[in-house]
Amino acid sequence: MTAEDERRVFRLLSVFPAPFTLEAAEAVAGPAATVLRLVDCSLLVPPRPGPDGRTRYAMLETLRGYGAGLQAQAEERDAEAALARYALRVAEQAAAGLTSIAGESAAARWLDAEDATMRHVLAWAVGHDLDTAARLVTALEEWWVLRGRLAGQQPLLHELAGRAEPGSAAWCAAQLRLAWITFDAADLRGALQRCAAIGGAIGEREPSPVLADCLALQSITLSNLGRVPEAAGCARRALAIARELGYPPGQVLATNGLAITAAYAGDPVQAVRLTRQGAQIPGIPRVSARVCGYLLAGALAETGDLAAAEEAGADTVAQARDAGDLYVLGGILPVMADLALKAGRPDDAAAHLREAAEIALQTGAWIVVLNVLEGCGYLSVATGHPADAITAWAACAALGEQGDPDMHRLEEAAGQARQKLGPDRARAAEQRGAAMSLATAAEYALLLATPDPPPAQAASQAGRLSARERELVTLVAQGRTDADIAAQLFISIRTVRSHLDRIRDKTGCRRRADLTRLALAEGLV
Repeated sequence: MTAEDERRVFRLLSVFPAPFTLEAAEAVAGPAATVLRLVDCSLLVPPRPGPDGRTRYAMLETLRGYGAGLQAQAEERDAEAALARYALRVAEQAAAGLTSIAGESAAARWLDAEDATMRHVLAWAVGHDLDTAARLVTALEEWWVLRGRLAGQQPLLHELAGRAEPGSAAWCAAQLRLAWITFDAADLRGALQRCAAIGGAIGEREPSPVLADCLALQSITLSNLGRVPEAAGCARRALAIARELGYPPGQVLATNGLAITAAYAGDPVQAVRLTRQGAQIPGIPRVSARVCGYLLAGALAETGDLAAAEEAGADTVAQARDAGDLYVLGGILPVMADLALKAGRPDDAAAHLREAAEIALQTGAWIVVLNVLEGCGYLSVATGHPADAITAWAACAALGEQGDPDMHRLEEAAGQARQKLGPDRARAAEQRGAAMSLATAAEYALLLATPDPPPAQAASQAGRLSARERELVTLVAQGRTDADIAAQLFISIRTVRSHLDRIRDKTGCRRRADLTRLALAEGLV
């Protein structure tokens, strides 16, 4: 083997779940010279550049497992804590970089490269160091949002909230992000309940960033529910607290809340003024500045200045693409689709809606799916498919609680579509949409926004399915699990899977999403 100090360093470095920099190795295991000797001994893979340009060492998984076993035998418990201290330092430095135009891209790539380490440390901290867990959640939030990963943190945030004392920093950090996840999942009343729980736990304490953010989210949620006066009150309180604290992220979030309130109150000119004001607040995260951009595009469109709206929207899309900002891209693309439709460019509108739906499915932003469904309704009207429009709008109404700042336009378009269809066909189209699950509606939106029909081969193969196989495809499209289907049809789960294997062989649809799309194309749902 090697000298004792080399054996100790080898054991400590096994704590890293992924490639690590020399700086990280020193933070956990000590002097760099010993680390370099492990490379000579073939216990570490020589350094290679990572996605952020930093060179990183790696340990083969078999060696890592062996080292972890030795570390457990030696009862060296400080390695995880040392790694947590290092990860927290990186996360907080990167979070600061995300606020600047010059530093955002490099900071995001740094966190991309440290993704596995951050996940490992956060899972450890939830069980061993709640203060570190709370600070990590706060530091990583903007990056999670930027990369569309916030919804994926839900299980860990639930665990953190369950372990922490209600009202503590760790509990508030988890609950606030869970409230945002609930809002993004289009569960507006659930988001309000989480905000109320945070407010109740904080009580009459002195103002805090958590309270400012919670009130701002409460405002945005209330606006979407049509409770505009309450929303305005929450946003004003949030803005006052954020200003008192000198807390720029809270200031821009509250200002955007006031802009959304103005839009729902039918005052797009005020919404334009407020979004521009929010974008000028110094020290805000770049993702927040881009949110201002897409709110500005929507508000300008409502004023009738479509040219300015397209310009603001196109600029925001370009910035979001450059930053890899899936959150803002998912929000702005339905706005751009609506502008394209108003300009008589349905193909452009379809492309925007399709990309937005794909992003929403990737990130779990179901509220974006509802926005896409509404846009697909207008697209269907423009392309001469009134039944699809009624179905899309019915699904949107059944699955979401949010209102529409331009409800008059929607009602007028829906009325015209119903008139073209007649009462019986309109009712059937409406019932079809109202019966859709959120996942089915998302696939339906993708189908409506796809210019080419499903491959003819798949369509012809669908006709070869037996009645029982068509029934199974329908149940899959309705979101049923294999166990659900087995219980409903009084057959075993093995029989369900055997049927599904035959269906996949006949149609070429390998994934459940593909089967859902086939069912939609065939009118089975």
